[in-house]
This record gives sequence, structure tokens and C-alpha cells, in this order.
Amino acid sequence: MTTATDSLAEQLADYRAGFQQQVSQDVQDTMAAATDALEASGISNQVLTVGDTAPDFELPDATGRSVRLSELLTQGPVVINFYRGEWCPYCNLELRAFQNLLPEFKQSGATLVAISPELPDHSLSVTEKHSLEFSVLSDVGNKVSRQYGLVFTLHASLQPLYQGFGIDIPTNNGDDSYELPLPATYVIDSSGHIRYAFAEADYTQRAEPQDVLAVVKKLV
Repeated sequence: MTTATDSLAEQLADYRAGFQQQVSQDVQDTMAAATDALEASGISNQVLTVGDTAPDFELPDATGRSVRLSELLTQGPVVINFYRGEWCPYCNLELRAFQNLLPEFKQSGATLVAISPELPDHSLSVTEKHSLEFSVLSDVGNKVSRQYGLVFTLHASLQPLYQGFGIDIPTNNGDDSYELPLPATYVIDSSGHIRYAFAEADYTQRAEPQDVLAVVKKLV
């Protein structure tokens, strides 16, 4: 059993092992095949990466307040975490891991924001559920995620599977597209350039917050 002191990778692996014990091999095979297909699509070749200029954006947070990247950058580096939604247990583990290190990010002069395609009500829900003290932004229609090259359509084989799990992506996102962002983490320096990039087709893999913090500290 993992604890809060374990690395995020250990927490993710522990959750994945427990999940696999609860579902059939057919379900596991379907999910693995969808991940393989996404990896084979070449989406990883289109995402923004280190050295690219980060597109500016303006999005509402969970309370409706507008947040603009360029304004945040006047205060120092910005860490952006793109996550799939409050329904995703891997995303929730990741958000909590970043929350645990938030004091250190602030001490290093960095601002942390999280972005999902969910409607603001769900952004508020995830903020309250995990006591998040950083901005959780609502990117309805995946407009910003698309600028970062992260958007894909959930494989058709997974859509009824997710519904069976009680996950209603169309309702959460406010459309029927089943579009989601690749889970991704970026560090943007004050000049607007990407200094760290992590984006994986395998949604069970995430950036390690300690690694992200180490990049931020080098920018100070």
C-alpha cells in the first residue's frame, strides 16, 4: 500500500495494479489496445515540446475568474498540468501530488495551474474534493489543449466501457465529441518558452512533480 510520501510513479503503479485485479482480462486487453493505437497514431510527434513558444490563453477558473497565461508569466515561471477530468483516478493522484509540493513551487516563484476540458462545475468539484490551492481551469472544447497539440478522440471501444464505469464524458465536457487531452505537464519560463515538457499516450504515466520542481528551481 502506497502513502503520500511515495513517489507519484509508485502511487500510480499501485492504483493500476489494484484496478487490474478488479476488472476482467478482456477489459484490460481493450484498454491496452486503445493505448497502443493512440501511441501508433503519432500524436506524440505533434505535441509542443522544449524550446517551443507556449501559446497564450485565457480560461476561467473554478469560480469563474479569468486567468491569462501571459499575466501569470509576469510573476515568474508557470507550470501547466493538462488532465483528463475529475473522473480519472490517475489525474486525481497527480493533482494531489502537485498540491503536496505547492509550497515549494511557490517558494521558487512558480505558479501552478491545471487544465481540463470539463465544465466549470467539475473544476470546482475537483478543487474542493482534493483541497487544491492552485487554479483549476476549464478548457471547454479543448481549445487550448488543441493549441498544445494534445487533443485526441477517446477510442470507440472505450466509450461504452467508460460509460459502464459510470464515467459520462459528454455530460462532464458539455459536448458529444469524446475529445480529451493527453495528460501533459509543461514548465513555461517568463519569456514564454517551454523549458520542460511531458506528454504520454499512456495515461497511467505522469510527470514526477519532484522532477518538475527541479526544473523550476533552475529557472530561478
